[in-house]
Amino acid sequence: MEDQTPAAGNLAVLRNVEMELSVELGRVKMPVKSLLALSNGDVVELDRSASAPVDVLVNGTLVAKGEVVMIDDEFGVRIIEVVRAEEMAENLGTGA
Repeated sequence: MEDQTPAAGNLAVLRNVEMELSVELGRVKMPVKSLLALSNGDVVELDRSASAPVDVLVNGTLVAKGEVVMIDDEFGVRIIEVVRAEEMAENLGTGA
């Protein structure tokens, strides 16, 4: 049986709204001088190990952790942990 609460009805209106989902492998801070010196073939070391889960973000908000997978010739993400709603709400306020 479908949930007919007012909140569920409000969410139904949003079901077709498109949101940007992005996956972050890691980050690094570097001075402009180093950025300008980058060229083809250079490797930039990120702040995360290769075995660490990636961050799955929706409109910049962390919603899950995952692992990178290959689907034919394209990348995909297997979700391994969904962030609790309370944590998501906290992240909205901090921009994390």
